[in-house]
Amino acid sequence: MTPPPGLPTRKAARDLLAATLDERRPLEEALEALPRRLDPRDRAAAHRIAAMVLRRLGSIDEVLSPYLRKEPPPPARHALRIGAAELLLLETPPHAAVATAVALAPRAFAGLVNAVLRKVAAEGPAALEGLDAPRLDTPAWLWAAWHAAYGPAVRAIAEAHRGPAPLDLTPAPGAEPPAGAEVLPTGSWRLAAGTRVTDLPGFAEGRFWVQDAAAALPALLLKPQPGERIADLCAAPGGKTAQLAAAGADVTAVERDAARVARLAENLARLRLPATVVQADAATWAPPAPFDAILLDAPCTATGTIRRHPDVAHTKRPRDVQGAVEAQARLIAAAAKMLAPGGRLIFATCSLQREEGEAHLARAEGAGLRHDPFTPAELPGLPDAVTDGCLRTRPDFWPDRGGMDGFFAARFRRV
Repeated sequence: MTPPPGLPTRKAARDLLAATLDERRPLEEALEALPRRLDPRDRAAAHRIAAMVLRRLGSIDEVLSPYLRKEPPPPARHALRIGAAELLLLETPPHAAVATAVALAPRAFAGLVNAVLRKVAAEGPAALEGLDAPRLDTPAWLWAAWHAAYGPAVRAIAEAHRGPAPLDLTPAPGAEPPAGAEVLPTGSWRLAAGTRVTDLPGFAEGRFWVQDAAAALPALLLKPQPGERIADLCAAPGGKTAQLAAAGADVTAVERDAARVARLAENLARLRLPATVVQADAATWAPPAPFDAILLDAPCTATGTIRRHPDVAHTKRPRDVQGAVEAQARLIAAAAKMLAPGGRLIFATCSLQREEGEAHLARAEGAGLRHDPFTPAELPGLPDAVTDGCLRTRPDFWPDRGGMDGFFAARFRRV
């Protein structure tokens, strides 16, 4: 039998789902592991399908549930999810969606996949009506944590995760925004989701770099000055390093992972911005002299980036939060020792978990740092982002503009 058209794309999408849901590997890592011979269009389409399944996983499984008397093995389950996503969310013609899902399933489960998806096709998108999609599509532990932290806003946060994020760019000094870009109140440029950044005029010349509007805020709040000695700890991929260097600071970028160091260096070369790049663990590295300021965007669970990385909702577990908190505490203590007296530190994480944000205030004070609160005037267009002197953005902020990543940041001074 001749394989149906589009089968390589669906096989790649299945491999992406298996990597993220069964092995808890990041989606981007799984995408890099796909065979190099795969056509770039198939690769992009597979990513689109897998991302949709991950965004709407709870709703998809809820629709499939009445037709399954017992749990099928993961390969069959992923074939069903891909078929349902194409039928209900991606506007794939029913015959194509069913045929490719059947071909994708293990032979022993081809009949089951065919029967179930034909029933789903008969219902069509109406099968999603009446479902509490924000609740279903959010893992229970995240919903509980966000409800405890943000109250009723948990529903708006979950709603914001259901669609793809726009493309945000940070401009180099003097650069002009490309046609169609919205200039945000904080200075970032915003273009529609799906925009290919490499196709934009000025990309090769280093006139801008990709960086969510929320991710650009910590460097702005550090207020780098020309000639200041500033360290960017855990620096890759380099967006914040670029912001600091573009402001004229003497920047030392510290990154532990060799592959990420290479990517950081490549990005700085494209942007034609100077920085001293050091491969080292920031928790144990000792600089030759104290710094005037430090930006520490610490490794975290990244639950604030689910709009861009829907796999995070499914690859992270509560125990990952505790591991991240311990690593962040070590980095804060190390950063405090690198600062000159009176020097300032911005600590930031792209996590919505308060354990990875506000809970560190007391730890920082124990490390010899004094909280230096932000004021609303420092964040134009984001009056709700300053709470108790800290930055706290959420995906439901700027809903009419397409949202933003969830970020925490606090500013400290070395006592």
